[in-house]
Amino acid sequence: MSQPDAIANADRASGSSFYLAMRILPQAQRDAMFAVYSFCRQVDDIADARGPREERLAELAAWRSDIKALYKGSLTARTRDLAKPVRDYSLDQADFLAVIDGMEMDVIADVRAPTWSELDLYCDRVASAVGRLSVKIFGLENKAGRQLAHHLGRALQLTNILRDLDEDAAAGRLYLPREALAEAGIDAADPSIVLASPSLGRACAQLVREARNHFDRADEIMSSAPRGSVRAPRIMGAVYRLILDQVTTRGFAPPRRPIRLGRPRLVWIIMRYAFI
Repeated sequence: MSQPDAIANADRASGSSFYLAMRILPQAQRDAMFAVYSFCRQVDDIADARGPREERLAELAAWRSDIKALYKGSLTARTRDLAKPVRDYSLDQADFLAVIDGMEMDVIADVRAPTWSELDLYCDRVASAVGRLSVKIFGLENKAGRQLAHHLGRALQLTNILRDLDEDAAAGRLYLPREALAEAGIDAADPSIVLASPSLGRACAQLVREARNHFDRADEIMSSAPRGSVRAPRIMGAVYRLILDQVTTRGFAPPRRPIRLGRPRLVWIIMRYAFI
């Protein structure tokens, strides 16, 4: 990655918990992670844009073609920063394509009350696939790395879903699984109706339990891994556990105040895990 491009990617991530966690990495790993982050942000922006679905699907298809071309040795302007990380860390083409597939799920139709299995597939594509790319850069052994990506990716994504209920509803999306809604006595998939239900907390409690289980499994894996290879994921896990705790403490009844972690708390988490 050229220095200006590295700076641009870092600037885009700056202020986020991701950026703070990645700053502890050695330069080569940090640049690689920012290149992956930039790719993820660009395809995510396409999925979240409000333009015609056909145009967004075409943009994602173009990204899919560019990724495939990258693995055949042909670079485009927007994949050139990925070439070095792909080569240096043996990143899998399938994981980049899985991320695009996940974004496509949001574009084909607004996700509303998917089944648990559909939600799990979505989480695997938009979160755990990113984790599979990341753990290779961090230097984890393959089996442990893939297990960590599976559990931590799902934990982070489920936490995002619980935190962003109102933001997603404003975009016409509802990621709470239909089985959880049905068990809570909510017979609806319309985001505005579901989010106004007095039983919303019961449905969300199932995702809270699922997220905590994944956090616990991720912690078990990281406790057995070389410390240097899991410093960044430990920071991300600690930050998102805190977000989940604040979401559950706040509750799910409206009005739901936004969840924001102060920078001093983020810095404290980084200092706790960066040097152990």
